[in-house]
Amino acid sequence: MKLTIFYDGQCPLCLQEMRALQRKNTENLIYFIDINRVDFSELYPHIDLQKARSILHGEDENNKLLLGLDVTYKAWALVGERWRVAPLRWPILRPVADKAYLVFAKNRFNISRWLTGQERLDCSQCADLNKSK
Repeated sequence: MKLTIFYDGQCPLCLQEMRALQRKNTENLIYFIDINRVDFSELYPHIDLQKARSILHGEDENNKLLLGLDVTYKAWALVGERWRVAPLRWPILRPVADKAYLVFAKNRFNISRWLTGQERLDCSQCADLNKSK
């Protein structure tokens, strides 16, 4: 199973999680695409950029679209660390977790500023996570 994640590389917290995933991505099962790349819409016309700015998007090897915490769960499962996010997919917690995620996603730049001191990253701080380490 493989996964492509379409993430916001201008979000410090989002980029931090993608880098953590990439460090664990030793079998290259996850491919990372920054939605801010200049050619994004040209290369991925099937991904609505405006929607991708509001909720994390992912696509599995069968071209099935995953959204939000389903992407996060799949990614951490692929790198052997499902335990990190498994409770977020438990039936009793899933609806609350999904709503909390949407609040986070909508406010991620403010939350990033509070937690990291940086609201947004510029392109010079972004990195191609798919390049060799």
